[in-house]
Amino acid sequence: MGREAEYFSKDFDWEKLKQEVESNPSLSYHFQPFDSISPSLPSPSQDSQAWNQFHIRHSTGRFFKERRYLLKEFSELLSCDEYSKVLEVGCGNGSTALPILRGRDNITIYACDCSNEALEMANKMIEVSKVGSVAHRFHLFHCDFSTNGFPKWLACDSCQGNFLQKQHDQFPFVFASPNAEENKDTSLNNSSSLGERKCCAGGVDFVTLIFSLSAVPLHRMPSAIRECFSVLKPGGLLLFRDYGLYDMTMLRFEPDKRVGFREYMRSDGTRSYFFCADTVRDLFTGSGFNELELEYCCVKSTNRRTGKSMRRVWVHGKFQKPF
Repeated sequence: MGREAEYFSKDFDWEKLKQEVESNPSLSYHFQPFDSISPSLPSPSQDSQAWNQFHIRHSTGRFFKERRYLLKEFSELLSCDEYSKVLEVGCGNGSTALPILRGRDNITIYACDCSNEALEMANKMIEVSKVGSVAHRFHLFHCDFSTNGFPKWLACDSCQGNFLQKQHDQFPFVFASPNAEENKDTSLNNSSSLGERKCCAGGVDFVTLIFSLSAVPLHRMPSAIRECFSVLKPGGLLLFRDYGLYDMTMLRFEPDKRVGFREYMRSDGTRSYFFCADTVRDLFTGSGFNELELEYCCVKSTNRRTGKSMRRVWVHGKFQKPF
């Protein structure tokens, strides 16, 4: 428990880090306006291929550790109603899904990624985890939510229309779809079976965006967030955690790795954006969400091999779709 408490502590002040970084001339290139006259960025298919290669290189799964802090940071996943549904966007090797499945034995997770390699790794990770009764409540599917949107079996046009109508009317929302009783006992063994049903999954109660939005090009983020908004039930929560401005990994990027303002391309073709709280707020409230929590998580750790101190910055947020 002590290790978890230490992990969540505020080890340093973000504003002081900001002053220190911005007063360092050797780091000034990070904050200069970006020259828009630059080579064209990779296509979505090239982005997916880069992440495929990334997961092949890290096929042991050791690169991504199980996110044991998740249920402490997002306790709503433990206190939610029985049979709640979670959409995990950018599931990677399953390091986010696993603690949720461990923590609740009656929650259903729909997990997607743009990388087929990641989906295979997630499937293997869950299989060997020895978490009981996951076959009917863990469903993987391939999706790049920033370009293609989510499949209709997750929330069909009719259900999305009902969500909007209830919001506009400001009436209490009844989550069951018109076919709820008919579909109540239907087995949900995979996403393809959902596609054959008359309706759909009926939307989700939670969306998790855990270190995934930063991999999306900045100009595609608003439409990606609107997709998340569209499949959430009214009152549903979007749980967010991602790289923050002045994080150690941002400051390590060389000038030639910049592909936009606060946006970088790694040598392997994968990208990363570093968020400030104001940008996160604007992105989510601009898509219709209400802000519940938004803060920097500042953690100091030590590299065991070199003994060097590392200051990590993440942005933590909770956003709600209006009732």
